[in-house]
Amino acid sequence: MRRIFSAYAYGPGPRSNCWWDETIAASDWPVLQGKVSADVAIIGGGFTGVSAALHLAESGVSVAVLEAETPGWGASGRNGGFCCLGGSKLSGSAMRRLYGKQAADTYDAGEEAAVHLVRDLLNVHGIDADTHSDGETQLAHSEKAARRLRAQADTIRAAGGEPGFLTRDQLAENGLNGSFHAALTTPVGFALNPRKYLIGLAKTAQGAGANLYQRSAAQSVRQDRGGYRIATNQGVLRASKVIIATNGYSSEDLPGWLAGRYMPAQSTVMVTRPLTEAELQAQGWYSHQMAYDTRNLLHYFRLMPDKRFLFGMRGGLQASPRAEAAIRRKLRQDFEMMFPAWHTVETTHCWSGMVCLSRNLVPFVGPVPEMPGLYAGLCYHGNGVAMGSYAGRLLSDLVQGRTPDLPYSPVMQKMARFPFGRARRVLMPPAYALLGLMD
Repeated sequence: MRRIFSAYAYGPGPRSNCWWDETIAASDWPVLQGKVSADVAIIGGGFTGVSAALHLAESGVSVAVLEAETPGWGASGRNGGFCCLGGSKLSGSAMRRLYGKQAADTYDAGEEAAVHLVRDLLNVHGIDADTHSDGETQLAHSEKAARRLRAQADTIRAAGGEPGFLTRDQLAENGLNGSFHAALTTPVGFALNPRKYLIGLAKTAQGAGANLYQRSAAQSVRQDRGGYRIATNQGVLRASKVIIATNGYSSEDLPGWLAGRYMPAQSTVMVTRPLTEAELQAQGWYSHQMAYDTRNLLHYFRLMPDKRFLFGMRGGLQASPRAEAAIRRKLRQDFEMMFPAWHTVETTHCWSGMVCLSRNLVPFVGPVPEMPGLYAGLCYHGNGVAMGSYAGRLLSDLVQGRTPDLPYSPVMQKMARFPFGRARRVLMPPAYALLGLMD
């Protein structure tokens, strides 16, 4: 593999002390050994890969998933558990200017369909993932941001909607007390335990006939005999078609087309011990709404059903034990700044993982150019619970030559290269500095 961060970023260090690991037993997938064949091979055992595997298996297609580590190792097993609208970092106006109104409207419909897809998967397959929150609440970190949220609320109201807007004075009475200036709630979305969701989805896929392999890293992907030959550390998988679903854990050479087209970015999360009722009242935060602030380098947080508080933020720019310790300290400092009444509440778990960005700031889902039978889904910009699951569903249709019955916008069908090739991470420090100044 040729990855652009140091080996530490992809090893056990950032993942250590992840709370989700303690909430459900790990799945024991076999290791791929010897020669195996399938109609479709999927590289990556996260939300995208497992969703694609489930939908393909339900259609009677033989499918094999290769996970380089263990189930939930990557972002799908260590994210904040926000199933919400998102996936693009491109503004609505910019998307309409670049792609046209119809393509942008279809993309927006796809974001909403993605959330409903996850809800349907949970309900239909009886997956208990500790869901909560009625939509998602954005909190203004400044007066300027509050005016922007109010303008959005006015637009919703003018269109005949009923915006969930709260003034600064109304936040405390709704259990959202803190250093915020206003709030706007989007009614679409909910929170969940991402590892319970992934493992439940994987068991359902296995029940439908999908073969899932762990510790079976793809080492090469080559066209061979009208299909593809994928070499792993202990075997070979041959398939007519291949789906790449590696997101922030992608490699420059799996396949070579990916080189320079994705940007991994770190995100760090902490979880506290369960809060007492007195502690909740002291801070004035007792809502179970999942929330995030209006900063460009945003914070995201929620009170979970067991009264633990989850708090996350975009992570550091370097990957090493020293850098990891530093970003975990910074996360704790920001937590205490935003929720000062909880400065003595212990952090019991803290970890980091990779989200994935694209140069054109939208996800990519579709066929890989000039490589017949090869498809990819990645770059969800930190919103992979819904968008990754949705991408897997779209890919299952595309691989079978079907027109997807869910919205599938042209917005998602191109993926440009970043400048500077493997050195493209040099773009991140000035970008983060600019975003910090804007905040």
